[in-house]
Amino acid sequence: MHLIPRPARLTTTPGVWRLTQATGLVADAGAGEAAELLRELIGGPAGSKLLPATEPGPDTIRLRVGPQLADEAYRLSVSAAGVVLTGGRRGLPLAVQTLRQLLPPDIFAGGRPARAEWPVPHVEIEDAPRFGWRGVLLDVARHWYPVEFLHRLVDLAALHKLNRLHLHLTDDQGWRMEIERYPRLTEVGAWRAETMLGHYTEGRYDGVPHGGHYTKRELRDLVAHARARGVTIVPEIDMPGHMRAAIAAYPELGDDPDRALPVATAWGVHEQVLRLSEETLEFCRNVLEEVLEVFPGEWIHLGGDECPTKEWEQSPWTRARVRELGLPGVDALQGWFTARMAAFLAGHGRRLIGWDEIIQGGLPPGAIVMSWQSEQGGVDAARAGHEAVMCPHTPTYFDHYQADPAREPLAIGGLTTLEDVYAYRPVPAGLDDDDAERILGTQAQLWSEYLPTAAHVEYMAFPRLCALAEVAWGTAGEYPEFAARLLGHRERLDHLGVAYRRPVEAEAGR
Repeated sequence: MHLIPRPARLTTTPGVWRLTQATGLVADAGAGEAAELLRELIGGPAGSKLLPATEPGPDTIRLRVGPQLADEAYRLSVSAAGVVLTGGRRGLPLAVQTLRQLLPPDIFAGGRPARAEWPVPHVEIEDAPRFGWRGVLLDVARHWYPVEFLHRLVDLAALHKLNRLHLHLTDDQGWRMEIERYPRLTEVGAWRAETMLGHYTEGRYDGVPHGGHYTKRELRDLVAHARARGVTIVPEIDMPGHMRAAIAAYPELGDDPDRALPVATAWGVHEQVLRLSEETLEFCRNVLEEVLEVFPGEWIHLGGDECPTKEWEQSPWTRARVRELGLPGVDALQGWFTARMAAFLAGHGRRLIGWDEIIQGGLPPGAIVMSWQSEQGGVDAARAGHEAVMCPHTPTYFDHYQADPAREPLAIGGLTTLEDVYAYRPVPAGLDDDDAERILGTQAQLWSEYLPTAAHVEYMAFPRLCALAEVAWGTAGEYPEFAARLLGHRERLDHLGVAYRRPVEAEAGR
């Protein structure tokens, strides 16, 4: 059956059930969203309208709301008596994805395949994820991608039961979200003059302007599309560092307000950071208010990584500001800023999440740490009573090479093989039970400096994202068994037109 991720418990029995044009759908009250998803992902491709039926029977699919089940738990039963999917609002979409994978792979084809009947093996599945945070980050700041690709990435994430799409919306090289109160953020900040060619050390550029942004309406549509599939969009507005694009649009945000700067064209960390005046704090709150209007999820990512202090140290204004605030030095300024943004978000019922550098200034109440430099940040956060998402650059940074760099497309560096990803376990050894419970899960990072097209993103994401999905689900076992299932799963990816890295047999040791 080649299910990915592998269910927690699966029992097969002899026989098959068949989906036909006559198959009906019985949906409990409260299962309407799952019914629409079922019709979209299975009914339409199979040529079955899945018309409402009054009673469950051998030729029906039933969607049952099971409030007694955990948040994302579900049950799936396929027998001669029909198909029954049981779960809550978050569990039923996961059950739909499993049923979809139980069907022949050509259900994933773009056109309607010529089948009168679609066989499904008799199975009993009881399933639930180990981790509540199962995500993928896409950096749309370094390279902009069409919004249609964001919808596609949501679909591919949901197929693999990932439930978070983390959008890195702003950085030194581009600002991608429409902010009505500050139109220059996209008029100016969304465009850079050119893009680097080759590795950073080569210092070559293409001379071609690059840019684009997403309107609020486009992002709201994306949020709705994702919600129907059980995926939450987590927006990231990186601050107080990685703000060169915003400073290019509004120079008064920087520590040298009279200096006009372009949007950055070089990769890497830039020294220009926010000037933490009261006016700048008001700008940040105003931007976040518009972010909150578009993204209703609990978590708002404020970056917080790689914030140089050189400008602050050299600025008489900032040194005076530090004294005015009673801080011990400029090194304490970022922590002071982060605490104020966290309080603002908490006042709106949201939670701040940031990269592990936010630990340095003292974690605000309720803040979540995304541990990227190593696992240590997550360990420290958990032991301090904070939740953490484990995403150490090795092995969750999917902008790293997948195999011998001499035979792979240009990447930032490093080496993270499919087997490396599958071997990862998000809970570090040495944590006691209470601290281990604070590890929310893991996610893959697709930083886009070296991913200029959507097809290149897919190539770097797959099949490694399949492995990470099973790790995050909590059912990863022996690699050869996973690799064998992945070869079968590849048929689905082929029908979907996913531009994945092809030599999967090499990872299976074949």
